[in-house]
Amino acid sequence: MNRGQRAKLFIPGPTHVHDEVLRTMSEYPIGHRSEEFSELFDEIVQGIRKTLFTDSRVYLGTCSATGLMEAAVRNTVTRRCANFICGAFSKRWHEITRSCGIPCDPFEVDPGCSIKPETVRNALESNRYDTITIVHNETSTGVANPLEEIAETAHHFDDVLLLVDMVSSMASVKVEVDKLGIDVALASVQKGWALPPGFALCSVSERAFDASSRVSNKGYYFDFRVMDEFARKSQTPTTPSIPHMYALRTQLRRIFDEGLENRFRRHNLMAERVRQWARKNFRLFAEKGFESDTVTCIDNTRKFEVSDLLARLLEKGYLISGGYGPLKERTFRIAHMGDIQLTEIDELLDAIDETIEEIER
Repeated sequence: MNRGQRAKLFIPGPTHVHDEVLRTMSEYPIGHRSEEFSELFDEIVQGIRKTLFTDSRVYLGTCSATGLMEAAVRNTVTRRCANFICGAFSKRWHEITRSCGIPCDPFEVDPGCSIKPETVRNALESNRYDTITIVHNETSTGVANPLEEIAETAHHFDDVLLLVDMVSSMASVKVEVDKLGIDVALASVQKGWALPPGFALCSVSERAFDASSRVSNKGYYFDFRVMDEFARKSQTPTTPSIPHMYALRTQLRRIFDEGLENRFRRHNLMAERVRQWARKNFRLFAEKGFESDTVTCIDNTRKFEVSDLLARLLEKGYLISGGYGPLKERTFRIAHMGDIQLTEIDELLDAIDETIEEIER
């Protein structure tokens, strides 16, 4: 790759950012208590609601999704939280819950496996929990948990709130938040939204908002009640990243120009293409039937050095990811989310085929 050339990003965050979106981030800033800002805020919130199929409250945060993961548990858990773990990022949510001093228990499956509805049911039948956390799409393993079935199971227990990390599925995979009764749906913007990192958002149901009024020691920055006080005025409690808001407005317009259903279909087609290639040449790491539509985790059954593959691809202008944590050399990951197109996936796979041939020659 030539000096100054940018590698095309096929990693699960940050993802490729369209030039039009990048340009809007350089627009001149406005006062975050101005009428112009409130108009920007309202357009973004309405666009997010449309994307998530929700009429719930929407809050914007100048932070990573990890901040809103903390906000979700700090605002909603009044008794005890069940954290369902199927990989590194769902484990992080348990660590966040525990570090906040919130009573919680982990329910963990082996990496590559999904959380099953019966696992959720068995936990909730103890009547110990008023809140559960689920990662919809576990980025570290390429597993998509069966969110509809999990939500249906959770709602058999009337007083249990459902918190969902949609970091690597939001704006790429269709999730009807209100239909599923999701109480908090959260994400950062550097994955499916295809923006630079540094901003996050969430929807909050009436039940979750009511729970927040019964919880103390939430801090200030992530207090849903404080967020709502300002959101009612089309503002944020603290100074937000206005460049990100410009970019998000632009991206929402681009998403609706493509059409939501078309966007969801494109992601599914890209995923199917990568999965087909992976099955032919390797093995999928995710449990059969629970593969992600935004990131494919591939078991390195050919036993070459994943770091060598990544380095050679980078020289050719493509950036993919190795395995996460303990899966570093065992797996590698190809992201197909955001604004990436099927033709670019085909180009990448051809480059990987060529590079593997070089390695094994």
